[in-house]
Amino acid sequence: MCGIVGLFLKDKSLEPQLGALLSSMLVTMTDRGPDSAGIAIYGDGNGDKAKITIQSANPKKDFADLEAALMRALDSYLSIEVKSTHAVIMLPKDRLDEGRAAIAELRPDVRIMSSGDAIEIYKETGLPKDVVSRFSVTSMAGTHGIGHTRMATESAVTTLGAHPFSTGSDQCLVHNGSLSNHNNLRRELKHQGMTFETENDSEVAAAYLTAEMAKGKNLGEALESAVDDLDGFFTFVVGTKSGFGVVRDAIACKPAVMAETDRYVAFGSEYRALVSLPGIEAARVWEPEPATVYFWER
Repeated sequence: MCGIVGLFLKDKSLEPQLGALLSSMLVTMTDRGPDSAGIAIYGDGNGDKAKITIQSANPKKDFADLEAALMRALDSYLSIEVKSTHAVIMLPKDRLDEGRAAIAELRPDVRIMSSGDAIEIYKETGLPKDVVSRFSVTSMAGTHGIGHTRMATESAVTTLGAHPFSTGSDQCLVHNGSLSNHNNLRRELKHQGMTFETENDSEVAAAYLTAEMAKGKNLGEALESAVDDLDGFFTFVVGTKSGFGVVRDAIACKPAVMAETDRYVAFGSEYRALVSLPGIEAARVWEPEPATVYFWER
């Protein structure tokens, strides 16, 4: 039993409130998963800049002098903003892959949470209210985001095991459920060049979607393929730079509710996650159908 939330804004005037709205939704779901929590926030992008969000168990040591070391390694200007155990590195977009490689070489104990033009991911063990406070999520602006509070059932309670999982540029996934064919899929995806940092089945689902989109599919098409190729019980909420998608398995035993107005699309594991959204009393509210893809894109 985990709690999932998602919010895709249509009204730009709501963008300064994204972090606050999403945080409130996630904290409401605390009793569905008290061991770890995480949020992905998507911004508008930064022109010719990209960003890498990193995490360290020893930030005082790992983040010290990292900015200067990376500038020397890349021979390029960049900046780092430290946020507790995480840091956001802003660098030229054309140096993104080099930046990831340099981080791995310079700080092998640091983990990359996400990278891309728009995405930032913050996740840690602990209650949603503490994770939200730790990273000042309520003050963050953006266009859309997803969140997760976890009750671990099949893998360890660790920062890396927390959701969202990001396996591609500006892509991430949160999951409530359990996949039965994740070991076979992991082997197949490794043959295709995908890498994994955990034994979590949700990371396999994220990597599957990344691999499908690498074939030229958009998020909606990749989610349609997931209905056929992934076995088990699942509800996925997925983000890309410009898209937001939801899908449930064919049995759909995991709880889910959606709401849409002319200002936003919202998802929650339960309706109570949505009640504080502006104009919710006039929203179209429904339960997502089994084996049906719901997909919005800018």
